[in-house]
Amino acid sequence: MLAGEIRSKVDQVWNAFWAGGIANPLEVIEQITYLLFMRGLDDIQTREEAKANMLGRPIERVIFPQGVYRQDRDGNDVTYDELRWGKLKNADPNRMFLLVSDFVFPFLREMAEEGTAHSEHMKGARFTIPTPGLLARVVDMLADIPLEDRDTKGDLYEYMLGKIASAGQNGQFRTPRHIIKLMVELMAPTPKDVICDPASGTCGFLVATGEYLRGHHPKLFTDKTDREHFHNSMFHGYDFDSTMLRIGSMNMQLHGVEGADIRYRDSLSSGHADDADKYSLILANPPFAGSLDYETTAADLLSIVKTKKTELLFMALFLKLLKPGGRAAVIVPDSVLFGSSKAHREIRKMLVDDHKLDAIVKLPSGVFKPYAGVSTAIVFFTKTNSGGTDHVWFYDVQADGMSLDDKRQMLVSQEKFGPVPKVALSAEEHAKNNLPDVLARWAERTGTERDNPRTGQSFTVSRDEIVGEDYDLSLNRYKEVTHEAANHRPPREIIAELLELEDDIAEGLKELEAML
Repeated sequence: MLAGEIRSKVDQVWNAFWAGGIANPLEVIEQITYLLFMRGLDDIQTREEAKANMLGRPIERVIFPQGVYRQDRDGNDVTYDELRWGKLKNADPNRMFLLVSDFVFPFLREMAEEGTAHSEHMKGARFTIPTPGLLARVVDMLADIPLEDRDTKGDLYEYMLGKIASAGQNGQFRTPRHIIKLMVELMAPTPKDVICDPASGTCGFLVATGEYLRGHHPKLFTDKTDREHFHNSMFHGYDFDSTMLRIGSMNMQLHGVEGADIRYRDSLSSGHADDADKYSLILANPPFAGSLDYETTAADLLSIVKTKKTELLFMALFLKLLKPGGRAAVIVPDSVLFGSSKAHREIRKMLVDDHKLDAIVKLPSGVFKPYAGVSTAIVFFTKTNSGGTDHVWFYDVQADGMSLDDKRQMLVSQEKFGPVPKVALSAEEHAKNNLPDVLARWAERTGTERDNPRTGQSFTVSRDEIVGEDYDLSLNRYKEVTHEAANHRPPREIIAELLELEDDIAEGLKELEAML
């Protein structure tokens, strides 16, 4: 976690952006992203120079060549060296502003830094910080933060991304971190996985997966093949928003993934022949915007299910992208589980009959508040192309550790929050945070969970019963409710009470009429 001093500096800079007329949190993060990228480029060249000096040979990777980059408005030479973070951060604010706006940003747009994904996203970079004073404050703040530490710079970016969620209309870009962590923990990715999020946004799922692997498989970094796979071929993310691509790509870099494949793609409109049967794990919470025209929808998705509904098209996409044996954990609106249209039923039938449907974890409707109160669930399945569904495990999450109203306040302490709390929860605290219980019961879904009564929070349902219910996957279809014995009152007593109430109302109206 970030120290309070660093959080305070970020908050001060954030407020300065707002005072300077930049109120969109995405634009604030985008501008800070550019500056972080500038600092990162200088760090890379500094390391390369040190290595070259130590080995007594030329620099292998040159980002800032020797010599003149361009001339300024007065005809004076501006060297590449002046564009480096180490020089910029000590420049006079007015000089810094001129260099960044007129030279650094053109350099970022033009550079082809070995074709890395992040440099590609920088081609659309725009400098919108309005004053030299604000730029100097932001640069001072970033210069004071020890970004050599992966945890610190990752936490810094996560803290800034958290401000998207607190800014209203842009909250749809951000899935709650503890829900992402739950999904990653349940899927338990391995160093051999090839992972994709077809609606990657800020790359929250990919970042969380990387952190999980660092914690659970630290030895992967001692094996050259595994290490290169982690940095260059494990992580893949699509998005069609250039701002999200820049932010997501930087998020991966700051969390220590050097060459993640974060690229432009309209997932539902583009063909997927190049990526078909490619990924072993998909983690996603795609936007469910409504419906698309058939003409703008990828033909290979319509061949799986003919529908205009984006929530069903994304399910078809996941099946297309996964390799046989590949697994998925994806958030869907409840309508996917029980919708009555032909397309809804076809997708569910496909999951149950043609592949292996593993589990449905029902989420409380307040998880995405204050931006949306829609009811959602996490669907877990394995692509087999040959069936395999036996029993489907259901869990009814009723509390995620935060209030389910618009305020979304923490209900438990930080050490008892999330799916893997540092301190064990009591029974009373379980009622406020079900996520550790989800993880514990998931491990027993093919064992003791089979014996659970349908009145509990978790239970299993056989494939045959699901088929008998016409492939309805809504938890409430199978959950049994216990009814406590009701204390029924005699009808005469209720009628007499209503008549007495009616007399009281009539008397009150007479008194009111007399007063008027």
